[in-house]
Amino acid sequence: MANIKRQYIYIVIALCIIVPLLTQKIMPVRVSPPVQQAYDTMAKLPPGSSILFSIDYDPSAQPELQPMLLAMLRHAFKCNQKVIMICNWPLGFPLGQDALVSCAREYNKSYGKDYVNLGYRPGVAAVIIGIGREIRDFFTSDYAGTLLDSLPMMTNVHNSNDIALLVGIEAGATGDVWVQIANARFGQKIVLGSTAVVAPDFYPYLQAKQIEGIIGGLKGAAEYETLIKHKGGGIAGMTAQSVTHIAIILFIIIGNIGYLFLRKKR
Repeated sequence: MANIKRQYIYIVIALCIIVPLLTQKIMPVRVSPPVQQAYDTMAKLPPGSSILFSIDYDPSAQPELQPMLLAMLRHAFKCNQKVIMICNWPLGFPLGQDALVSCAREYNKSYGKDYVNLGYRPGVAAVIIGIGREIRDFFTSDYAGTLLDSLPMMTNVHNSNDIALLVGIEAGATGDVWVQIANARFGQKIVLGSTAVVAPDFYPYLQAKQIEGIIGGLKGAAEYETLIKHKGGGIAGMTAQSVTHIAIILFIIIGNIGYLFLRKKR
């Protein structure tokens, strides 16, 4: 029991991940209050409100954060909101663009009328201050070079006063900068989604009412998918992750039992 070959452990863990994903078994998901708050904040916005999505992660965090982004974009389009996307992490641009285009197609949304991607600009703090004052100071055109004033949905969007909600999808400390500048200086309403390891850092902001809600990790994505009634990568991933956690715990118990018998024998 104390000397199980590691190859067997790898095989069991692989099966625990692959089988739930292939069979699409779904485990029940309990929605936590911070995720419910995030959902309610977006749901209460009037139709046609502008929502700014900030892609602040790269491919290393994609498995955890992409389902979250897709769920929130679907919710925004379902509520007939206008989506503006920017990227503070350059490698996050293709991830955000893929999610934006795929969700827009699902809901028959038109580029320039219902959504726009402004792309990446360097200098996080300067960009956030610029958006608070006048978005055209940093983004005179979208990612493809189309002037903002030629895009119908951007005609009356000039600064944070014209943005009903900021959604930051975070894999690092960019969320702190959004809160410290956009909320504290310009009064921007914010919802943050993040990797599980980053989420605890944002809870003081939620308790201080500086942000409206938190979506933490793959579990948070699964909870949001549950609220919008759309089974996606979050729910599927949580089933595989939960089964894998159970398997790891069992291996730990078996290993400890084996160790206790060996110690008693010695």
